[in-house]
Amino acid sequence: MAKKKAAEHANHERWLVSYADFITLLFAFFVVMFATAQQDKSKAKIVAESVRDAMEHGQLSNVWTNFIKPKKQSDRKADSPQPPAGNNPATAAEKKNPPQKPLATQADLAKSMEALNKGLEAEVKSGKVTVSLTHRGLVVSLREAAFFASGDDAVSATSYPIIEKIARVVGPLANPLRLEGHTDSVPIHNSRFRSNWELSAARSIAMLELLNQQYHYPTERMSVAGYAENAPVDSNDTDEGRAHNRRVDLVVLSAEALNGEPGAAAISGSTNAPVSAGNSPPPPSSKK
Repeated sequence: MAKKKAAEHANHERWLVSYADFITLLFAFFVVMFATAQQDKSKAKIVAESVRDAMEHGQLSNVWTNFIKPKKQSDRKADSPQPPAGNNPATAAEKKNPPQKPLATQADLAKSMEALNKGLEAEVKSGKVTVSLTHRGLVVSLREAAFFASGDDAVSATSYPIIEKIARVVGPLANPLRLEGHTDSVPIHNSRFRSNWELSAARSIAMLELLNQQYHYPTERMSVAGYAENAPVDSNDTDEGRAHNRRVDLVVLSAEALNGEPGAAAISGSTNAPVSAGNSPPPPSSKK
């Protein structure tokens, strides 16, 4: 008697094949969509080729590992193009225009005034030097008797130690320095100078040259002015008053005073903007 053929077992899991194909295609779709959203076209092409190759060989995990998995910060820096050494525009700009020191404020100038009064205590007591702080800035007045011979513009060598002390304090400040020459009201007319105007201006220039050559103070941060007898600090009716008026003032200009100076806009943006010798000073305020 022939045996009955065993009934075939029904395969209820064939749907998994279709499901796996669907998931694979869906994954491939999103990979392609991700690739097309990238700005780097060359990389998108590589991703597309990788997807095609992975579908053929069943290695879709490689696509995730090589292209989709987020990179570390160090990897991103390595991938980004770097400018050749020495050609970095930012570095070149910093070398050409190094960061400038800010202008000293009134508080900073007050500290400098204290330092000068302490370092020049003997000279201040003897009346050779006076130090004051005004809205114009820090003013150091050098009396003629200690720094110049009568009617001459040559700076006395015996005054160099005093000027050196001043240069050490005002030198580090970024503020421009104006050198202002003053005389008394007695007219002068000798072989060198025809008027007090010429004498006062010549003494300012002599002090500028000394600060630059002897103490390396930059000329682009200095200017000169000659006031003759037109900005006295004392009466010209007495010998003592006239002696007070014969002076050269070293004025470390404050930010407020710079507003009225030539090139003020440039100075506010760059502390090393030139304030060259010969700039015209603002009209002096006469104290007669």
